[in-house]
Amino acid sequence: MNVEEIKRVIRDQKKDVEYIFSNKKIIERDAPQNRLERSLNQPNVLAIVGVRRCGKSITSHMILKEKEYGYINFDDERLYGAEAKDLNTILQAFYELYGQDIEYFILDEIQNVPGWELFANRLRQTKKVILTGSNANLLSGELATHLTGRYTDFTLYPFSFNEFLRLKEIKPDIYSTKDIAGIKNALSEYIKTGGFPEAHIFGKDVVSRIFNDIIHKDIISRHEIRNKKSISDLARYLITNYTCEFSYNRLCDVVSIKDIHTIKKYIGYLESSYLILITERFSYKLKEQMKAPRKVYCIDTGIINSVALKFAQDTGKLMENLVAIELNRRKSNFNGEIYYWKDHQQREVDFVLKGEETVNKLIQVSYVSSKDEIQEREIKALHEASKELKCRDMTIITWDYEGKIDNVNCIPLWKWLLTVVSKPT
Repeated sequence: MNVEEIKRVIRDQKKDVEYIFSNKKIIERDAPQNRLERSLNQPNVLAIVGVRRCGKSITSHMILKEKEYGYINFDDERLYGAEAKDLNTILQAFYELYGQDIEYFILDEIQNVPGWELFANRLRQTKKVILTGSNANLLSGELATHLTGRYTDFTLYPFSFNEFLRLKEIKPDIYSTKDIAGIKNALSEYIKTGGFPEAHIFGKDVVSRIFNDIIHKDIISRHEIRNKKSISDLARYLITNYTCEFSYNRLCDVVSIKDIHTIKKYIGYLESSYLILITERFSYKLKEQMKAPRKVYCIDTGIINSVALKFAQDTGKLMENLVAIELNRRKSNFNGEIYYWKDHQQREVDFVLKGEETVNKLIQVSYVSSKDEIQEREIKALHEASKELKCRDMTIITWDYEGKIDNVNCIPLWKWLLTVVSKPT
């Protein structure tokens, strides 16, 4: 790669970004903008990670919109095969284009370049750097060794329901009957289409392409997997069985992968690419927790509706999956971990929110619209978990019922999505 070729790539990519900001609708994300901006002053490296096509690049540009900065996206076929030795040539191209006083850099999908970590560590010593990546392991390995305590990381998800409403230019009044009807209609559309920004620009068919890109670019190509069909089949099986328990041994019986260690490795790849979310069963005994089945969720309900093998839409399961996504999005706000609970009588609570030392909240999700529709087993499971885990804060997230039953708070999903947590700063 020579400097002139790289300069053309940088120029072309800059024009693409300018076009997007001039001609496309840009939605302000519910990201802690001020905190992310401050993180570039000290320690001076910000890593924005998340599933492919969720908006990491646009978020990075919005953080630096008032500043002069260099930007390069390594998810570009012209940069395919770039190596660590090429990164200094790329830096030279930036200096020739913008001058050596340029202070800020965005290195988009930097993990596509093997050995990038030492370059990023050297660059951050004199510059302020935003790294983006579609892999949870972006900050593992060499960079983490050199940057211990010297970086901030932030996980971005596809559009939240709040962000989706802004896209649709809906300003909800949760006390207006007319507005509530519109909000519920919007929620149905959001559950069906999902939160990927491009799904609302190009149509829901793009979601299948995003899924295929995750499988082929972020997993098969990156990890050099030979049996391409096996990992794709595993991903589709897990997404088809979203909200369900699974065990590694059981997966060996239902997919074409017979080695349990390979199953574990592949699930790790799916999780680190943010395609799936894994929830462990809660237990005070670590050994029991590790042996118990886990539950799987998908990063986006649009992917479920595009990829999963299904015979009828199960709104209750889609609601539970949406709550799982939202809880993971809000994880930093309650500073803890997300589990599910199940006892020997098969009574189950969908979500257990644990703080540093105690369980803070129990959440059940149920597709009901009235008090009479709530099944007794859901209330009983919450009460049993409440006694065992010593947690009195119990909630059922419903489709359209609000009230209180036996010390259990009930709140509609749309209202929970809009009012539970304020925007972080």
